[in-house]
Amino acid sequence: MLKQYLLIIFIATMILPLSIPLLSASFYRLEEPEIRSELPSSSSSIEKTWKEAAKNLTGASDGQIRDKLLEFKNLYPEATMFRVDETGTTRDKIPSSIPVPTVWTASSVIQFIQENRGYQADPFTVVSLIGENPGEGFMVLQIPRSELKSNDWFNKYGYWLLTGTFLVLILFIVASSLFFYNIRKRLVHLQQAMEMSGDDGIPSSLAVKKDDEIGRLVKSFNRMVKELKLGKERERKEEKLRKELVANISHDLRTPLTAIRGHAYSLKKEALSKSGQESLNIIDEKTDYIGQLIDNLLSYSLLTGGKYPCQPEKTDMLRLLRTSVATWYPVFEEHQFEIVLDFPEKSFTWEVDPQWMNRILDNLFQNIVRHARDGKFVALRVVNESIIIEDHGPGMTGVSMQKGAGVGLSIVSLMVKEMGLNWEVETGGHGTKNIIRKE
Repeated sequence: MLKQYLLIIFIATMILPLSIPLLSASFYRLEEPEIRSELPSSSSSIEKTWKEAAKNLTGASDGQIRDKLLEFKNLYPEATMFRVDETGTTRDKIPSSIPVPTVWTASSVIQFIQENRGYQADPFTVVSLIGENPGEGFMVLQIPRSELKSNDWFNKYGYWLLTGTFLVLILFIVASSLFFYNIRKRLVHLQQAMEMSGDDGIPSSLAVKKDDEIGRLVKSFNRMVKELKLGKERERKEEKLRKELVANISHDLRTPLTAIRGHAYSLKKEALSKSGQESLNIIDEKTDYIGQLIDNLLSYSLLTGGKYPCQPEKTDMLRLLRTSVATWYPVFEEHQFEIVLDFPEKSFTWEVDPQWMNRILDNLFQNIVRHARDGKFVALRVVNESIIIEDHGPGMTGVSMQKGAGVGLSIVSLMVKEMGLNWEVETGGHGTKNIIRKE
């Protein structure tokens, strides 16, 4: 592409300087052949011819001078001419009606020259001394400028010359514009292809029409698309395998976990020492934790796989909150939490899935029991139809002896987003505040 544009510039730099002389030569050939061959081609050449003719009349007789004047009259029928002899007397007026002084003085000569000399003077006037001796007089030629066809060449063809030069310039601009328009069109097409994603979120490949810089860019883009699709396919297979593995492990762990719970329950009926009772409580607590973790893993796998559908319905939120906190109340009391409940008198409804909402609250309460137990405080408030769950634990950035992988909070994030809710977390060294509201 760079070579193509440099070629356009090279041609333009060659054509533009050559266009004027070429066009001039073309228009010159349009002049009448007889005029080009017999007459001088410009006012300067007429002046030169006239002066040479006058100079060659050294010592010429009156008849020879008159014959020379008549010769010019034949070449330029519209011209007027006369001569002034050495005495200052006007002679050989052609035609005889020329309004010039009969006898010339120095002042009349100066006045005549001032009135008829100049680039724009009309008629075009040439005054030349006869012969090489100033004492032989002078002769004058006057031609209407309208008859100076070769001298009026620019007035006749100048417009077309400028028009032709301008058209050459326009041709260069059009060629450059088409060149860059084609580049822009291809780049815009590539940009649109990058922005248009398919069902898998990856753009489609493009056809390579030219093997230039943009064509090679398209090839690189196609290679990138191919690699992305291969990576997406590998990711899809790995994700499917992971979900199946999580589901299978969760299912397989439930059977031995149920047996452990059963035996732990049986042991509670037996007489145990204080140390044995403490160990049994730890077994029971860890068993519950493992059960909740299995439930979270299974729920997360179902959510990400689209197998845990959201079924929103109009839900009385105060009733749902009271039911959920009533379930957790014994757990908080067992761990000696200070419990603060602040509900408004008037209830409100949200379009949510009740099961999902209960799962969100369970995960947040479970998080408090596991990580904020040392704070001994939990609060559930409703302010302006916003649900606020607060604890006095070490915060999410603090140190927790039971810190997990964060699967429970990941489930909360997925569920609130799917139900169109807004979840904000304010956390620090003095506790954590979870705020859930409608967007």
